[in-house]
Amino acid sequence: MTRPHVVVVGGGIVGSAVARRLSLATPRPEVTVVEKEASPGRHQTGRNSGVVHAGLYYEPGSARATLSREGVRRLRRYCTERALPYDEVGKLVVALDEAQEERLRALEVRARANGVPGLRWLGPEGLREVEPHAVGRAALHSPTTAITDFAVVAAALLADAASAGTEVVTGFEVSGLDHRGSRVEVRAADGRRLFADRVVLAGGLHADRLARLAGDGPDPAIVPFRGEYHRLAPSAEHLVRGLLYPVPDPRYPFLGVHLTRRVDGGVLLGPNAVLATAREGYRRRDVDLGVVRELVSSRGFLRFARANLRTGVHEVLGSLSRHAFVERVRSYVPEIRHADVLPAAAGVRAQAMDRDGALVEDFRFSRVGPVLCIRNAPSPAATASLAIADLVVDRLDLG
Repeated sequence: MTRPHVVVVGGGIVGSAVARRLSLATPRPEVTVVEKEASPGRHQTGRNSGVVHAGLYYEPGSARATLSREGVRRLRRYCTERALPYDEVGKLVVALDEAQEERLRALEVRARANGVPGLRWLGPEGLREVEPHAVGRAALHSPTTAITDFAVVAAALLADAASAGTEVVTGFEVSGLDHRGSRVEVRAADGRRLFADRVVLAGGLHADRLARLAGDGPDPAIVPFRGEYHRLAPSAEHLVRGLLYPVPDPRYPFLGVHLTRRVDGGVLLGPNAVLATAREGYRRRDVDLGVVRELVSSRGFLRFARANLRTGVHEVLGSLSRHAFVERVRSYVPEIRHADVLPAAAGVRAQAMDRDGALVEDFRFSRVGPVLCIRNAPSPAATASLAIADLVVDRLDLG
């Protein structure tokens, strides 16, 4: 009997996890991963803070909540088995005033409902026992929140898949997904073709475009937001032991600036969230006129922009004014000086948005015949990647 051929589009951590899971299936299909870049993991996978999220923020019972908790368990075990970086440095979510403390209490209820282990409520003195240089009115401590290097993890997942026979094809930018009876012709911009019995679209920043090529609808659309980071100078890295986060404000769509220790010992500051004018717009001067036209012609985006004008101005101010950015950081660690803050690489977040301008908060999948589309894989997708892979492979119905 001929083995079914599965093509996975996208070599980021989710696509790599799916490829590895397929390589463990019984019977094992033929698997090909196609990646448009010269090497996998160059975008969201390789341009993030490296935080392994414990599941504090997510609506209990949502896919984000359940997949993050299962993902943490699986990721911790995988990193241990493969001797990959994984360090439970812990997270403090810090309230600076009475209103934030009230929201933090609600966050604690949600986190406990999600089964986040080891949670502790801390006052100012307890906060400083965990982070001696931090200040705040109160904090929620998640001691098992960890850090890793997701690009290293993704490379290991893909290497596992390749060792089991998966073919990895780079420089393959998908330009067509044509249904040929029960099979799909996957076409590259340079004319190469593959024929698949099943296709998994794990395209991240290009998720909506790929889904439309497969015949899926236009919604949700991907709106790119650039997250601009800074970092602490080596002489100031001792000021942050683990992870320091603000209390989320439900009125605003993004979390806000936080302080994140990295597995290499460095400390990232950020990100803010400003609209990017290209899918891979890591620099302010990166402009794709096609993306700009999509945004200005989208009623949903224009509605979102009007509703979040104040937040947008706040984020742009933090982008244009280094002073404003540093002052936000100093509200949590006052000992950080302006001279301690250095520029760092930016990332771009693939934010899915429905037609009415509402941001899609949870994972979203769709199916067009033999093509499974991962339409939205927000944070904690990297944390949850191994659990997502199980879900995706189950939905492929390989028989």
